[in-house]
Amino acid sequence: MKLKILVTAGDGIGPEVTNEAVSVLHEVAEIGGHKLEITAKRIGGVAIVKDGSPLPKDTLDAALASDAVLLGAVGGNEFNSLPPDKRPEAGLLQLRAALGGFANLRPAFAFKELAVNSPLRPEIIDGADILFVRELLGGLYFGAPREWNKAKGEAWNTMRYTREEVARVSRIAFELAMKRRKKLTSVDKANVLEVSQLWRATVNEVAAEFPAVTVEHQYVDAMSMHLMNQPRNYDVVLTENLFGDILSDESAVITGSLGMLPSATIGGKVNLYEPVHGSAPDIAGKGLANPLGAILTGALILRHSGALEAEAAAIESAVRKVLEQGFRTPDLARGNSQGLPVLSTKEMGAKVRETVKSQLLAASR
Repeated sequence: MKLKILVTAGDGIGPEVTNEAVSVLHEVAEIGGHKLEITAKRIGGVAIVKDGSPLPKDTLDAALASDAVLLGAVGGNEFNSLPPDKRPEAGLLQLRAALGGFANLRPAFAFKELAVNSPLRPEIIDGADILFVRELLGGLYFGAPREWNKAKGEAWNTMRYTREEVARVSRIAFELAMKRRKKLTSVDKANVLEVSQLWRATVNEVAAEFPAVTVEHQYVDAMSMHLMNQPRNYDVVLTENLFGDILSDESAVITGSLGMLPSATIGGKVNLYEPVHGSAPDIAGKGLANPLGAILTGALILRHSGALEAEAAAIESAVRKVLEQGFRTPDLARGNSQGLPVLSTKEMGAKVRETVKSQLLAASR
């Protein structure tokens, strides 16, 4: 099959990790006889510097003409003094809105080999496998009116949802739950927020279409605690935009590092894929970045945009195999009393590439 992918590597460590993800994708495509058409465009801070906009028109046009978009990360301290609508992050929000993807999928699963990296006890995280489904186009991030009035020393944002917005993301979450353990946890703050009361009522309406799925509701503050003391109790976790952003980042303690978390945004014209971590400008260009989140994001591209489940699973298996063999990037080497080999960004990418190649070739014999 043919897959047209736009790569917007962005800022900081974005180019480093996306290079490794693309390299693994090329390896998988070559072995499987698939054709990848990769185009690169600018977004974020680098686009502000070179093009005067965090989302240049040619980047957006290329995104809309693609089958999938792979984003590295955006942001940098030198842009913090800019107004919010001029910062690198504004380009990402504009891209999300233009592509129309409203369901952000963020898997978080425990790697037994990385248990030493987690502040949680191994028996708490062992076997944890959560899929966050975060609504991505509503809530505080997109609600209007919004303003920072510097003269008055005040600012405001609007949390707003419609029933239709909640229903469509809920339906995707329920459909995914049907393919997993048939359990869905919806997170809100319905004891305080009217928006959350609408959210909960709508989730219950959609739940009637999926009687095989067990549904529970949790307040966001309680859920933030439950993720830390009983993560194995959860399967699909459905949240609004802000809550999902925070809770899915918190789940990095399950995986052992924020650098292990991939994501996919589906439901719109073109799916958008990005590792959950940020641009980490303090380590950019030093070969210290963990590319595994980006590589696992590449697996999601194959699964959701290419319908290549076997190839996606092969990448995920290769990542686990490399970890089982003891290879680590610096963020995964905390507590490395065993003297495990610590690899650079490129070395870790190469190790995954070699492993997935050997696995796919062995499977084809």
